[in-house]
Amino acid sequence: MIRTVLVVDDDRPVREALAQTLELADYNVRAAGSFIEAKDHITPEFEGVILSDIRMPGRDGFHLLAHTRALDDELPVILLTGEGDIPMAVKAMGQGAFDFLEKPCAPDALIPVLERAMKNRVLVLENRRLKAQLETGDPAARMLFGTSQLAEELRARVRQAARAGTEVLVTGPAGAGVSKVAEVIHHMSQGAGGPYVKRAAATLDPGALDAAFQSASGGTLFLDEISALPAEAQYALLERLEDGDSVRLIAGSTADLSAAVEAGRFNGDLYYRLEVMRVRIPALSERPEDIPVLFRHYVAQAAEQAGLAAPEVGPDHLAALMAQDWPGNARSLMSAAMRFVLGMPDHAEAADLGLADQMARVERSLLIAALGRQNGRASEAAKALKLPRKTFYDKLARYGIRPEDYRR
Repeated sequence: MIRTVLVVDDDRPVREALAQTLELADYNVRAAGSFIEAKDHITPEFEGVILSDIRMPGRDGFHLLAHTRALDDELPVILLTGEGDIPMAVKAMGQGAFDFLEKPCAPDALIPVLERAMKNRVLVLENRRLKAQLETGDPAARMLFGTSQLAEELRARVRQAARAGTEVLVTGPAGAGVSKVAEVIHHMSQGAGGPYVKRAAATLDPGALDAAFQSASGGTLFLDEISALPAEAQYALLERLEDGDSVRLIAGSTADLSAAVEAGRFNGDLYYRLEVMRVRIPALSERPEDIPVLFRHYVAQAAEQAGLAAPEVGPDHLAALMAQDWPGNARSLMSAAMRFVLGMPDHAEAADLGLADQMARVERSLLIAALGRQNGRASEAAKALKLPRKTFYDKLARYGIRPEDYRR
């Protein structure tokens, strides 16, 4: 979370006292003695909030506020002034200050205001990043959301698969969006101008499979849940792929195909043909930091579908969402967003948990996310989290997490 405060005050002892108070509260502080010193830090990209005295020689706090709002009217500015100056407070709030505090300002009065401003800034910057992604990105950037390293890796792999032109196997847990990733690959492929045909593999016999290929001529055929393709159709599909075809095949699966091959339920030659270019979608439990971005996007979609104004998503609600495992992944998060928009009760288990249990869930999610980023390498994940190896392994044992489950 953003923890930077730009402190502006011409009185050096006051400035240093404020900086010390904020540093003790675990904030990063940038201190400036005047508007001239502060202005170079004030940009639309500034990841923090501003705490400024009003009465300063030369250009005062009101000038700083006006300058800030001209650059970014969503950058919170908290103004400080002497005791009892009510007209000054009214003027400050009228001109767009986030809040107004009297000096001397006790930590128990200052810190809650800063926390509110910080949370507001986090939401603003995340919404901007998402909007920029939607407006300027390629299909992978516009349609596959998330700011985590795993989300970046997924988009990179999708781009690579699109360029390759080979068959693609898209895998992921239930509800992760296998069919959506397949569609993105099609849109980024050379055959994007051709048809995109989607079929449930379980319904296809050899004749229906042949008809599906004919429908997708010059484009892409997506076979959903390829593990359920009947045995005769598996042989027919392999034969068609080996003979060459004008149709690009993308297969999707939420099942473990390698286990199906070992059990004799899936054709090994077909599996190894598809496995050449594989795109794996990580579970939400591996990347909890993506949940706020995804949830806000789903809320906007749900509000549009329902014809309602999108309600504000508060930081506390996002924290509760991040404390959950989401075994249904994106699909269940979409359902939660629709319930949120419609004002329906949230049946999520985390709503009834105490603080200790919610913190445990967040900790478990962070451990899983670290293992996912490090490809299941426990020692590297421990280093990334700055935990001693023994402590890390103790936590894995406590939550029943196996590093090998996160090796790709």
